[in-house]
This record gives sequence, C-alpha cells and structure tokens, in this order.
Amino acid sequence: MNDLATLPLPLQQRLNGELKPGERFVWSGQPVPARYMNSGFKAWYFFVPWTAFAAFWIASAADYQWPAFNSGWDFFPLGGLPFLLIGLAGLSTPFWLRRRARTMIYAISNLRAMTIEGANSFTVKSYHAKDIAEVVRTEHPDGSGDLVLRTEHYRDSDGDRQTRAQGFMAVARVREVERFIEKLRHAESA
Repeated sequence: MNDLATLPLPLQQRLNGELKPGERFVWSGQPVPARYMNSGFKAWYFFVPWTAFAAFWIASAADYQWPAFNSGWDFFPLGGLPFLLIGLAGLSTPFWLRRRARTMIYAISNLRAMTIEGANSFTVKSYHAKDIAEVVRTEHPDGSGDLVLRTEHYRDSDGDRQTRAQGFMAVARVREVERFIEKLRHAESA
C-alpha cells in the first residue's frame, strides 16, 4: 500500500495541509511519470507532420541553402520559424507531462478522494463519495492504469461535444486503488 511517507517532503506537507478535522488518509500516491507521459505522444500524430512541413517550407523558401541576408527576400524563410517553434513545442508535450506528474498527488481519505496538481500554485479537486457515480478502471499488463471518477461533457469552441475524464491517471497498482475508492463509496452509503 502506498502511504504518505513515500511522497517527497514538500508534497507530504502540501497534502497534510489539505486535511480537514476528523480526516485521515488511507492511501496516497503519484502518477507513474513514464506512463503519464504516454498520453502526450498522441499529439505527435499532428505535430510530426506539422514540424516536418514547417522545416520543409523554410528550406524550400531559402532555396535549400543558408541565406546571405543581403536583400529583403533573404529574410522571407524566417516567416516559417514561428510554425517550426510551435511544432517543436508540440513535440515536447510528453516531456512536460512527465515533469508535471512529479508535482501531482493522488490521495484517498476516509472522507474523500482528491487530486492536487501544480508546482507553485496548485489546484485541489475533491471527489466525495456522493459525487462518484461510476468508477471506470483501465488496467495495463503491468498493473498500472487509470481510474476515472468523473466524466465531464462539454462543447469546445467549434461547438463539438467533447469528453474529459477526471480521476487518478497513470497510477501504479490501479486495482488496489480502486478497492480504496469502493470502500469510500460504501462507507458513505452505510
């Protein structure tokens, strides 16, 4: 079982600061960084071609040679640099997610489940037993996986219907964590 002592000291202090009177933690943990970053690789389907095209456009606009910058047209290929930088930033998404996973905390107490995200300023999401209608577990062969506690439906800027899963993502021993959530749900209904 994961416990509070396995978290780095600053995260332990942050988590202890969230305790309410009469509340005690029964489980705490963090996302598995390597597993958490995997979701960022989906963006590569878009950013690999984007970045490749931006690099190709810059090279072809420069006639496949380094410009001398003697005339105004020599600066024309630089117009593609913002697009190349956007592509490179998109390709770095998995590595930012890995870094983000190191500052996240998942915890279950006798009163609620919670996620805490952020480095300097942080966001706390609480999931009380009455708010958890259905728990959806996705488990990988190594025992890690996602535990969805709430699904949010919304419309994006184009008006398309989107779904966002909330809960404990990329957690080790997901089946064990699910048991703690079930105990929390049954304790509330008793």
